[in-house]
Amino acid sequence: MSRDRKPHIGIFGRRNNGKSSIINKLAEQEVAIVSNIAGTTTDPVKKSFEITGFGPVILIDTAGIDDIGELGAQRVKKTTQAIQLIDLAILVVANNQWDQPEKDLIEAFKKQNTPFIIIHNKIDIEAPSSEWNFMADKLGASAILSFSSITSSIEPLVKTIKKAIPESAYTTPSLIGDLISYGDIVLLITPIDIEAPEGRLILPQVQAIRDILDNDAICIVLKEREVDSFLKRTQIKPALAITDSQLFLKADASVPKDIPLTGFSILLAHFKGDFESYLQGTPKIDDLKNGDKILLLESCSHHVACDDIGRVKIPRWISAYTGKDLTFDVVAGLDKIEKPIEEYSLVIQCGGCMITRKQLHNRLNLAKEAHIPITNYGMTIAYVQGIYQRAVAPFIQSGHSVKPDYL
Repeated sequence: MSRDRKPHIGIFGRRNNGKSSIINKLAEQEVAIVSNIAGTTTDPVKKSFEITGFGPVILIDTAGIDDIGELGAQRVKKTTQAIQLIDLAILVVANNQWDQPEKDLIEAFKKQNTPFIIIHNKIDIEAPSSEWNFMADKLGASAILSFSSITSSIEPLVKTIKKAIPESAYTTPSLIGDLISYGDIVLLITPIDIEAPEGRLILPQVQAIRDILDNDAICIVLKEREVDSFLKRTQIKPALAITDSQLFLKADASVPKDIPLTGFSILLAHFKGDFESYLQGTPKIDDLKNGDKILLLESCSHHVACDDIGRVKIPRWISAYTGKDLTFDVVAGLDKIEKPIEEYSLVIQCGGCMITRKQLHNRLNLAKEAHIPITNYGMTIAYVQGIYQRAVAPFIQSGHSVKPDYL
């Protein structure tokens, strides 16, 4: 494992409790506005910086949880929604305050299985009382610190963050290493079409290339129309072929059946998604009925092409496969799911290359708690195109997943 992404840390607390001063102390520069006026910070703001002695992080600075008025209520709502985005929470209190706002935050942290640190700030003005310390000890925090942005050293807080933040927040297992061995040849089938970014590859393709090289294997990248001639001309037999999900049918026809084949989206589904739930949920496509609603979660924001995968192609393929009259909703980025999740009969998550594993699972938990089947873009495409078993076989055969009854 290696550090390959920035942990997301959220800082929460009442207005004017000194959250911004702590951020500036961590960053060793003025990255947050400090003011004696309560409510200076409004909507959650992401700040990327380096914590000396720890490394790069993304810190989400949130509005005060005691904000008032109609606009304040909306800010508080966005503050609590930010908990879904983070790997570690820092709750800042001052003046021995502890009431419903803090209790609600602690409950939200625990519901999302998010570790949290409690900082009693401004101890140069008022230190925590013995009663406050006694109460705080029972809350299940990873650590409780007394702090002053004026008089305290930052080192204890940095050490606490390093100890409290889950290793999974900044390290990840190999994307493909468990499927290949030293010297193996891996074939990446990458289309260059209207949805491909200008002058570069999409992130999952880049991640796969890097991971193949990190595992001392050989990567061959080519477009779909070159596969047949390449395999025939070179007589190379790759240990694994990975294709863009939209090319499953072409890849299935071109890549000999004795060569394992999967898709970039399925690779990501196994890497950071809820793969076991996807395996159980994908066949539920067969149970869809007329009038059912399907939710597609596209966890990035991008220019929408005329034949967009989430908005056009997947709905078209599912409708053709089932022969049912279905309704499809798409929620992009990490936007709130506006409709009640219970309205949906199926939730389809993209690979999630642009978000963290924690953020992706938090999105899915809403559906899982409501017992709604979940699946993944690539697994859905493979299923409705009739090559599902081949596409998931590399992970089943490698022993990485429990084999469901239907395979």
